[in-house]
Amino acid sequence: MSSLTITGVTKRFGATVAVDDVSLHVPNGSFTTVLGPSGCGKTTLLRLIAGFLLPESGTIAFGDTVVAGDGVRPMPPQTRRVGYVPQEGALFPHLDVAANIAFGLDKGARGSDRVAEMLDLVELPADFRSRRPDELSGGQQQRVALARSLAPKPAVVLLDEPFSSLDASLRDSTSRAVRRALEASNTTGVLVTHDQNEALSLADEVAVMRGGRLVQSAAPSEVYLSPSDPQVAEFVGRAVVLPGTASEARATCALGEVVLTEPTEGEVSLMIRPEQVFVDLARDEPGKAVGVRGTVEEVSYYGHDCAVQVRLDDGTSVLSRMSGVRHPAAGDTVHLRVTGLVRAYRPAGTP
Repeated sequence: MSSLTITGVTKRFGATVAVDDVSLHVPNGSFTTVLGPSGCGKTTLLRLIAGFLLPESGTIAFGDTVVAGDGVRPMPPQTRRVGYVPQEGALFPHLDVAANIAFGLDKGARGSDRVAEMLDLVELPADFRSRRPDELSGGQQQRVALARSLAPKPAVVLLDEPFSSLDASLRDSTSRAVRRALEASNTTGVLVTHDQNEALSLADEVAVMRGGRLVQSAAPSEVYLSPSDPQVAEFVGRAVVLPGTASEARATCALGEVVLTEPTEGEVSLMIRPEQVFVDLARDEPGKAVGVRGTVEEVSYYGHDCAVQVRLDDGTSVLSRMSGVRHPAAGDTVHLRVTGLVRAYRPAGTP
């Protein structure tokens, strides 16, 4: 197993800069998700790590060994000890599960207990070893693909949106099983995904890419609660971004007065998560309703919670996320207030 260090890596395709001066460190045994929209460069970054592409500048190192970069003869993919799990798993259809898992092992290891170890690691029954890929569900195929990538004990495992074709429940159970397998084998892992929930729930660290650049890399809670800019805030989960005026540790906006994470002055953009917007269901009863008044425009019910779109009296549209146990209906009058601390962003270029 090994750490992964990417320093100042750039990759161009003609005039298009796909990866722009990206630096990222993944400690030994850690799991990082690279999160971003389609076309942001995340899969290109994964292919650079694997050795399928070479960078124009910068370096890529596994532990203390530089495998590609300035002034270094690039190490070919087959010698980098990288496990690669593509989007569809790409199992060999003419081989059974055992032969698929053992494919990357030397001949002496193929008859060993390594296949049984890998099946146990990815939480599949031992009798699956004789099954063909077409006898497996999509989630089971992805677990076998992971077992195949882990069998040779790679330095790093790379996962290229391997759960995107699975339905919601299967996607969650499979991704959790994969995460547990990587933890159990103490393997350094990098997952690229465009799914925010997947990135936040699985990773030790989330690296957010936009336009080929790495715009924030931090623990999932920090990326969610303290995004580097309003664009990251709106991409990583839902966000209410409102203009406001700050004075020290407080600011005023369409939702009234809010408390800031840190003091600042002047005109700001305020990032408020929908779950911070509390909906008071009291109907204009004197002394009972607290907050800014508005009218419910739409309710999206999900069972465990619901999203409530509210039009404030001043015309501002605000989203709240609240428990699904008791919620308003479209047309109801409600009052909103903000709970918790709010992140403020100064306009670009201001001191």
